[in-house]
Amino acid sequence: MSRPAKPQLSFWQIWNMCFGFLGIQFGFALQNANASRIFETLGADMDAVPGLWIAAPLTGLLVQPVIGYLSDRTWTRCGRRRPFFMIGAVLTTLALLVMPNSP
Repeated sequence: MSRPAKPQLSFWQIWNMCFGFLGIQFGFALQNANASRIFETLGADMDAVPGLWIAAPLTGLLVQPVIGYLSDRTWTRCGRRRPFFMIGAVLTTLALLVMPNSP
């Protein structure tokens, strides 16, 4: 059984993909640069900031395999992954809207 040939991407397809990744990297850099200050503004003690920094990676370590397992066994008319991305985007947007009022 042979594998199907990989599609050849044009220069502009690769450019668009890399430009999107650049935007994601800017977002991560802004978050990392300002997270400690945001935690302090929200009322966290400086002694609690390291625990808050580790909370996101630990949550990802626990949640990502569960979402991957569920999405591998889900099939909708929108595909397998798209519904999970949409739900995640909506929940993230709601969390960001509520965050300034969290103290």
